[in-house]
Amino acid sequence: MSKRILVVDDKATLLSLMRMLLEDERYHVSVLQEGSGAVEHIRTAQPDLVILDLKLEDADGLDILRHLKAQQSTSDIPVIVYSAAVLESEQVANLIDDDPAHYGNVSVLQKPFDLDALLERVQTVLGAAEPS
Repeated sequence: MSKRILVVDDKATLLSLMRMLLEDERYHVSVLQEGSGAVEHIRTAQPDLVILDLKLEDADGLDILRHLKAQQSTSDIPVIVYSAAVLESEQVANLIDDDPAHYGNVSVLQKPFDLDALLERVQTVLGAAEPS
């Protein structure tokens, strides 16, 4: 069974690009173009990995991350967050440093990022060079 990845971003073109890239690697990919309702969707869907933009138009990605890590049903789901905003990326890095028990399975990518770097990070986070 292929690993399930949920990508949350408000930019349709980036969602489409990431979906194509990850599906080419045989991951099962779903996308959300809005942050509102993301926590409930993740709780219900239980993906193997969440890729989350920190700067969403309708929600704060950092708040979504905090909610995911605070709930027992979603706290173990690995998350890759990304942002062009240095401040938000630093806030996540501080969360990881300050509370590695809760945020140890969170990693940060700074935009712009190379798609190969994203794919490599996904493969590392999911624990294998090839999806199962």
